Amino acid sequence: MKAIRVGTRGSRLAIAQTEIALAALRKANPSVRFEVVTISTKGDVDKRPLFTMDEKGIFEKEVNEAVKKGQVDFAVHSLKDIPSDLSDDLVVACIPKRASPNDVLVNDKGRKLEELASGSKVGTSSLRRAVQLMKLRPDLNVKPIRGNVETRVKKVISGEYDAVVLAEAGLTRIGMKDVIVERFGVREFVPAPGQGAIAIVCRKDDKSLIDMLRQIEDSRSRAEVMAERALIKKVEGGCRFPLGAVAVTNKDKMTLYASVFSADGEQNIKVKKIGSAASPEKLGTKVADMLVKEGAMEMAEGWRRAVEEWNNRL
Repeated sequence: MKAIRVGTRGSRLAIAQTEIALAALRKANPSVRFEVVTISTKGDVDKRPLFTMDEKGIFEKEVNEAVKKGQVDFAVHSLKDIPSDLSDDLVVACIPKRASPNDVLVNDKGRKLEELASGSKVGTSSLRRAVQLMKLRPDLNVKPIRGNVETRVKKVISGEYDAVVLAEAGLTRIGMKDVIVERFGVREFVPAPGQGAIAIVCRKDDKSLIDMLRQIEDSRSRAEVMAERALIKKVEGGCRFPLGAVAVTNKDKMTLYASVFSADGEQNIKVKKIGSAASPEKLGTKVADMLVKEGAMEMAEGWRRAVEEWNNRL
């Protein structure tokens, strides 16, 4: 029997996420054989800070191109790596049960954020995390950090950084949750839209494959990330504009929390809205409208200018 080819990045986390999805698919389809194909992306090769790259999809473009060309049948991604304007030929066919969306603090001294010494060097790969860290502890030395999850943890153990902030889901999936010192609440430290969720992408016209992938879909996870992605699509969030958003479902109601900061960290727009869990995109769009009304687009422009100035100094 011909194997179904599965595209993924080659990082330890990407492989682990792919295996999580495949374990569920194998359980539902024991007679199907899957073959994992690793693909290098621009984000794996280019080690500049993420916010300096004025480009979408640096961790998924090449993988999804392989899906479009038929080199692989479907791809497994971190959902937050997928731009909201996915190619018309492709579809997010399945979102399995989401893991924790929370951010966490990692260091080898067991010190929580409030216990870190003034001037401690804290690494983060995202503007969203950096600006929230600086808001909570303006006396810290927050610096960009690149590399896969385990590389960033090693940079703390080696003393290059005093601490790093990472996604809890990534550490858990690669068996490194023991390095977590503090878990930030999603309301106080708002995560990236889609954080903790896995997305399986395939060609839109491959109906039989879509049917198979939908067997491991989690409807609650799908609804929550749809709300978050509807929000970023309207506000144009991305690596160069720190926008945090997380949806939380309780029975038939969904609460969407969103937060954006100005480039100087002085202004912070926070929005919370409750809507129907059956209409997640409507809720996401409403929250986006609220953010825009309160000045989010002016903040986005301020960030664009700040990043351009940063790039000119590199």
